Amino acid sequence: MPLTSHRLFGFICALIASTGHCIETFPSVPAPPTLAVASFVLLDYATGSVLAELNPDDRAEPASLTKIMTTYVAADAIASGAIALSDKTTVSEKAWRMEGSRMFIEVNKQVTVDELLQGIIIQSGNDASVALAEAISGSEEVFAAVMNHHAARLGMTNSNFSNSAGMPDPLTYSTARDLALLTAALIRDFPEIYRRFAEMEYTYAGIRQFNRNRLLHRDASVDGVKTGRTEAAGYCLVSAAERGDMRLIAVVMGADSDTARIAASQALLNYGFRFYESRKIYSAGDVIATHKIWKGASDEIDLSVAADVHIAIPRGKFDLVEAAAVIAEVLEAPIEQGQSIGRVVLTLDDKVVASVPLVATHAVTKGSIFSQAIDAVMMRLD
Repeated sequence: MPLTSHRLFGFICALIASTGHCIETFPSVPAPPTLAVASFVLLDYATGSVLAELNPDDRAEPASLTKIMTTYVAADAIASGAIALSDKTTVSEKAWRMEGSRMFIEVNKQVTVDELLQGIIIQSGNDASVALAEAISGSEEVFAAVMNHHAARLGMTNSNFSNSAGMPDPLTYSTARDLALLTAALIRDFPEIYRRFAEMEYTYAGIRQFNRNRLLHRDASVDGVKTGRTEAAGYCLVSAAERGDMRLIAVVMGADSDTARIAASQALLNYGFRFYESRKIYSAGDVIATHKIWKGASDEIDLSVAADVHIAIPRGKFDLVEAAAVIAEVLEAPIEQGQSIGRVVLTLDDKVVASVPLVATHAVTKGSIFSQAIDAVMMRLD
């Protein structure tokens, strides 16, 4: 994408500061659907941009959506080598006595981590959640502390967990925004575990149970994620879908029926895919700009992006996106490789859609005393 040099550093920085991860309204995009739910968020996975929202930071009981975090903690423990899928654990009486949705594990019997994950993800087993929490952390209380550690690390600022299954408790709460962040992290960090959420059924101990997420049956692009319901929470659903190169995550909380949460989730996904597109603009390491450097062993330095850069924009508007390099007017050696030098700012209709650091592709040491003296004179004349 062609770059323009931008010297209005303060103006651009003000633009950047005024925008967050929520997409501003574009004239070409209609308002999102009106949904009979307490809160919702529609998140573009690649950019982290919120495409639509209603009360996204209102705290609510997450019910079995809690099991997304339980799965995340388990996946992290597996990845670190703390446990293995083949490890067996003995079912405690506490796990066996859990009410609500169950996997139907039996007290004092051994079950593998792999089986418990299936029971949590597909059957939404409260008993499986407690058994896995105890297998990983020794007790559910310690496991909850680990859940909260990950929540803080992932930026879930309005969430807290006191148990692994999502049983009603004043100390267990979350928001639509936080649950979208958590789901994006699960997809990104543990894709192999995430794939299990697309499985339609699981049979354990001769009992066949079907995935409660009915969107899996009606929309082929949907590959997760989790339902939840308690009397206080209402009917909730986190769904994720991928169509072409775009992945969306929809979180719906507080619907009054299963049919309502399915319809609301489908409406959000259809809205996002119909009116927005997600594009990769730059790949990690792409040289975006070359800039003059003073008093260095070389006269110029190449600037790149450290990671892939994606944008979420209204469909059909890609050719109108403009890129500007925002760089300090005077750069002096030494410069370290990877040092942040400026930013590349992407705008559409005068709205900032992305702002990403530009970093030095290589180090530049100071030049000779003679060349530094010449540059010092030239800088005063420039």
